[in-house]
Amino acid sequence: MSMQKAQRQMPANAGREAVGQGEAMPDAFSDEAFCPRHATGDTGSVLLQAALTTENLRRAFKRVRANKGAAGVDGLDINQTSRHLATAWPHIREQLLAGTYRPSPVRRVTISKPDGGERELGIPTVTDRLIQQALLQVLQPILDPTFSEHSYGFRPGRRAQDAVLAAQSYVQSGWRVVVDVDLSKFFDRVNHDILIDRLRKRIDDAGIIRLTRAYLNSGIMDNGVVQSRDEGTPQGGPLSPLLANVMLDEVDKELEWRGHRFARYADDANVYVRSVRAGQRVMALLRRCYAKLHLMVNESKSAVASVFGRKFLGYSLWVARGGEVKRKVAEKPLKTFKQRIRELTCRSGGRSMPDVVTRLRSYMLGWKGYFQLAQTPNVWRKLDEWLRHRLRAIQLKHWKRGTTMYRELLKLGAAPSVAKRVAANGRRWWRNSDKLLNSVLTIAYFDRLGVPRLS
Repeated sequence: MSMQKAQRQMPANAGREAVGQGEAMPDAFSDEAFCPRHATGDTGSVLLQAALTTENLRRAFKRVRANKGAAGVDGLDINQTSRHLATAWPHIREQLLAGTYRPSPVRRVTISKPDGGERELGIPTVTDRLIQQALLQVLQPILDPTFSEHSYGFRPGRRAQDAVLAAQSYVQSGWRVVVDVDLSKFFDRVNHDILIDRLRKRIDDAGIIRLTRAYLNSGIMDNGVVQSRDEGTPQGGPLSPLLANVMLDEVDKELEWRGHRFARYADDANVYVRSVRAGQRVMALLRRCYAKLHLMVNESKSAVASVFGRKFLGYSLWVARGGEVKRKVAEKPLKTFKQRIRELTCRSGGRSMPDVVTRLRSYMLGWKGYFQLAQTPNVWRKLDEWLRHRLRAIQLKHWKRGTTMYRELLKLGAAPSVAKRVAANGRRWWRNSDKLLNSVLTIAYFDRLGVPRLS
């Protein structure tokens, strides 16, 4: 399974309709399949019945289709599942309402992390993703208003950039020591009993609790063997992020009650204080709070330190003239970006310029969209210059011979002396593509090809 397909299993922002994505429900999904005329006795779960209404299921299926995830242990993709559910859904719905439905195990997949480690994903079947998404659409409006205002991960109308802006405001106000806490393998270590207890306190619905417990206990299939688990809520299912917020909200509320300034995104939390000593007290408090939830702090990634030596969600902070605190891309994601650009603009790739630009554009637009809050115009300008330098070198190599270079450069308006100098050193692509060709293969030239700018 490719990393791209595995990452698509990560749930979309809960409660927010995808824009410009998804497809209409296939004809195979009839209203009768969603709402059988003769359903057997059910658990009396009002919320579960609401989740299984025709309209809610249609919205859920549209979201699952838009997410373009891979197949689960049953090997059925979205279209195959659609045809299967056309006949099987009435029976599945009866099982859900009767409390006898048993989810399939999730398929274990590991993807590489930028730091060299691995992240484990659990890929549910498309049928189970549909049911989880339907549950999410009913539970999110109920649970989300109860969460802390300082929680930003996997919540409708909130994003990682909002957490970064909150952190910046705290630092600007003088809280310049951070308690940076990272949990060790959080999604793999969520205790099922504790999670269900916290969920039951918020949702008094036996059908929902029973089905949630069934999903937690469904197990993981690895190399054809199903492994049962009494802890963990594998990333990959639509419900996992919501359940994570249910679990961690208790710690958020403790920090709120004590008046701390903090921002949390999933299992990454930063608490801002005025001194290292205060930070050490907060760190001790957090260790106790997480221990009650049977969670462990990753000591190698957690610390009490100056905010200017730490990163949060890919951003770091710096002080400009006049004492204003500003945002920038942290060193590690910036290095990752440059390494990826080198791979996409490798001169030995054997790809045409349109192909290079297409791949480059897809990556750069996503990266720029996330890091658009960075307040470093000089860095953006230098990255743009470096990128165009690499593209000019590719273009020269594609022309190959000196005579071709000379002819093409003249067509683009280069002075004969410049075209002659480049053609005379035909294989020195990197050197020739520097300042010598700035006036010919300009930024505007690459803009016409569709290369996005960072600055």
